[in-house]
Amino acid sequence: MKRIGFLSFGHWSASPHSGVRSASDALLQSLELAVAAEELGADGAYFRVHHFAQQLASPFPLLAAIGTRTRRIEIGTAVIDMRYENPHYMAEDAGAADVIAGGRLQLGISRGSPEQVVDGWRHFGYTPREGESDGDMARRHSETFLQLLSGEGFATPSPRPMFPNPPGRLRLEPYSAGLRERIWWGAGSNATAAWAAGLEMNMMTSTLKFDESGQPLHVQQAEQIAAFLEAWRTAGHQREPRVSVSRSIFPLVDDRDRAYFGRSGQEGDQIGYLDETTRAVFGRTYAAEPDKLVDQLR
Repeated sequence: MKRIGFLSFGHWSASPHSGVRSASDALLQSLELAVAAEELGADGAYFRVHHFAQQLASPFPLLAAIGTRTRRIEIGTAVIDMRYENPHYMAEDAGAADVIAGGRLQLGISRGSPEQVVDGWRHFGYTPREGESDGDMARRHSETFLQLLSGEGFATPSPRPMFPNPPGRLRLEPYSAGLRERIWWGAGSNATAAWAAGLEMNMMTSTLKFDESGQPLHVQQAEQIAAFLEAWRTAGHQREPRVSVSRSIFPLVDDRDRAYFGRSGQEGDQIGYLDETTRAVFGRTYAAEPDKLVDQLR
């Protein structure tokens, strides 16, 4: 393991027992959490994106704000649901946030997870093409996004522009060199891991994976990573790929921690269904005092 960071969903609740009672609380505390993580020596601050929920949703204002308050830590997402995204607008937002942060964005994107509402992406103006699933649409949006991040010009300049144009076709601005190599795919299966490798994306594997063999989560993750690395080698990419692995880890250091998380420890994986047909394996939760956590994770 070379780097370690945290992932936050940014929940808030109006409950009097909550320390995060509003969207403002969630956003400002996320910013302070990233600053504190950098001060403690952590390497990454990542945030989940969920729509139609009292959780973090639009990541780029937050990532840009964190970029102004930190200097070293990687900042990113795990993951952005690409069914909801306009790739062109997203490329501009991502470029701006990465420029502000000095090239530290590590953006995780994916097909997304079960939603709060039925077909929520339709409310954002997106509909799968004929014969296309919503997952296909997410992958199509992702491929367009990756093409835009290459920096190649594609738009024909106006013959009467408001401002002088450089020669040739125009690209979206601001363009951030290197961001294309810092895009990750949150892979739920071995097949999508290999697909991501073919497109030269890094890979995220989480505490949830499609159950493809009945093996424990860590065994299936190892197989998934192997499939990703083999596809990367086959594609002949020149740079070294990166892989991230997530675990649900809650250090218990005071009575408040024990009240919130002390009973959430699980001794093994769990099996569930994401929908009527998709069986998934969920990794166990680790909740203990720090010294015990170290032993468990080893």
